[in-house]
Amino acid sequence: MKPQQYANTFPQPAEAFTLDFAPHLGMFRESAGEDPLEQLRFMADAGFRSFEDNGMGNRPVAQQEAMARLMAERDMRMGVFVAHTIYWDRPNLASGDLALREEFLGEIRAAVAVAQRVNARWMTVVPGHLDLRQDMGHQTAHVVESLRRAADILEPHNLTMVLEPLNFRNHPGMFLSGSAQAYEICRAVNSPACKILFDIYHQQIQEGNLIPNIEACWDEIAYFQIGDNPGRKEPTTGEINYSNVFKYIAGRGYEGILGMEHGNSQEGISGEKAVIEAYRAVDP
Repeated sequence: MKPQQYANTFPQPAEAFTLDFAPHLGMFRESAGEDPLEQLRFMADAGFRSFEDNGMGNRPVAQQEAMARLMAERDMRMGVFVAHTIYWDRPNLASGDLALREEFLGEIRAAVAVAQRVNARWMTVVPGHLDLRQDMGHQTAHVVESLRRAADILEPHNLTMVLEPLNFRNHPGMFLSGSAQAYEICRAVNSPACKILFDIYHQQIQEGNLIPNIEACWDEIAYFQIGDNPGRKEPTTGEINYSNVFKYIAGRGYEGILGMEHGNSQEGISGEKAVIEAYRAVDP
């Protein structure tokens, strides 16, 4: 296929970023067009070495396979996809309901096939809503038991579910909200298949104190996601000092993926260029 003649003016291909930032589909559609494969090519040409897609599991198998082939051709890694149904408004894993647990485990089994198809290592897990009729200790025990059983499914395939704490403002009432809570749960599950997805945007809102909290959780963190606050847009648009946060992460020798789970602060091609320029500015 003839290479896409992109509308931007960045050199093609650009030098790779130091940290392994991972855009998502739609972030560069004005420059690359609607075709997911062309968007992937654009990402690679712009210097990105990975890609993430929350909805990968819902894409047709043929599209998953085509995207996996292109990522292999361009030496790109697949980041996270969401592994299961997230219960936003009622409890599931925290409830201890055995039918809901089995539903979750069935979706984890299905996610293994998706991960193998697209060469993914990590998948996002959100334990769902609080069960306000139960003590927090009982809820935690229920969640840990479900995650232990999920880890038994994932470990033989060298796959890792990453638990994502969500902030109280965007997602009120969720069981998992803080980094220390996620750390405690991962320690209790005690499996390489259960680690933390530290979303810097969520944790700036939830608890702040970013670098010390990252340091305290370091041994259990397997994945980061990015978004500035306020606004959940690219770095340099809000209050988070991403230059220093990324310098710390790089200084610890982190070789994993940092997912760009945010919107663009400006519209159009100029806004997409601004995203790339922002990441160039904060890349250590």
